[in-house]
Amino acid sequence: MTITAFLKHDLIARGTADEVAAQLRLLPPPERAGDLLVFEDATGRQIDLPAHENAISPRGRGRPALGVKAREVTLLPRQWDWLNAQRGGASATLRKVVDAAMAQVPSSGQAHDNACRFLSAIAGDLPGFEDAVREIYQDNRAGYDACTSGWPPALRDHGRLLGFGA
Repeated sequence: MTITAFLKHDLIARGTADEVAAQLRLLPPPERAGDLLVFEDATGRQIDLPAHENAISPRGRGRPALGVKAREVTLLPRQWDWLNAQRGGASATLRKVVDAAMAQVPSSGQAHDNACRFLSAIAGDLPGFEDAVREIYQDNRAGYDACTSGWPPALRDHGRLLGFGA
């Protein structure tokens, strides 16, 4: 999973969580906490990334070493039977299935949603934002580029990467 960090409108780091956290530790603290935003590239969601090595993340129920969260899953009896027959049991099989699905290239609709989440968090106040989002959902790369031509290049390019794949 890759993540991308922005300081104001400049891309400052991209990579795994550990790689980005290491790069963020080298920076002086931003003037405002809202100036530093970190995003999960697979979803376009803004995330909190502890920049300090001694930061403690709270853990809930589940297997602490994996950071597993216990949630309810509702399946038909035949689906439970199949899951329980798999090597490693139901939980391990579900984790593998979810990981495989996450590794697939997102559908265009999902990619458009990812781009919209990212742009809403970081570029919602820029001129042409609503038009740019509209162009993403119409799958119009040229229209998006026209609407974002005056934007900071890092924001425009990352929005294009999330929404159109290039």
